[in-house]
Amino acid sequence: MRLLLVEDDPKLGPLLAGNLKQEGFAVDLVSTGLDAEFMGDEIAYDVVILDLGLPDISGLEVLRKWRAKENSVAVLILTARDDWQERVDGFQAGADDYLGKPFHFLELLERINALIRRSNQKVGSGLSVCGISLDENRQIVKFQNGEEGSLTGTEFRLLRYMMMHQNELLSKQHLTEHIYDDVSDKDSNVIEVYIRRLRNLLGADLIKTKRGQGYIFGENE
Repeated sequence: MRLLLVEDDPKLGPLLAGNLKQEGFAVDLVSTGLDAEFMGDEIAYDVVILDLGLPDISGLEVLRKWRAKENSVAVLILTARDDWQERVDGFQAGADDYLGKPFHFLELLERINALIRRSNQKVGSGLSVCGISLDENRQIVKFQNGEEGSLTGTEFRLLRYMMMHQNELLSKQHLTEHIYDDVSDKDSNVIEVYIRRLRNLLGADLIKTKRGQGYIFGENE
């Protein structure tokens, strides 16, 4: 899953970005409203974490511009804990959730995961598809017989995204855009390598290839 983190605090921004990457997210960090607006227009993010107090234009204005362009990306706004009016303004502008500062990282993480599941119409706190379950905290896959399989960071991000989009045709380009951040080397051909590894772990039939189009996870026959 690829996130846009909009935070101008020179300590908090990199700290949050690093923690989110450790949790298996691809993260693009920007510190201005203009950069945020541009990135949100150009890239199909899964979630945006948006601070409202930015140095040039406010996060609220950025959000309004996105919604005016019918950009429906899930947005979690960060705001001062006691500023109820800012929270109301955020919801009226189209925010999906908010979190007051200061906050605990684990709460932020759970809110992000909840937004992602809601956006993909997944219910519950876990992710279980086609007889396998993904332990997002340990970044491993669990099988019905009780066995577990380890995943690299990229394998985890790829499998999580495909499980979230079961039975959808996903091109290599699309997968690349959602599992790598803006500074990564985005060679879409590398996706084939990770697909092969996941097939070796999960079984050859769970990820199907549509020649010249992409991949489908758990396609119904």
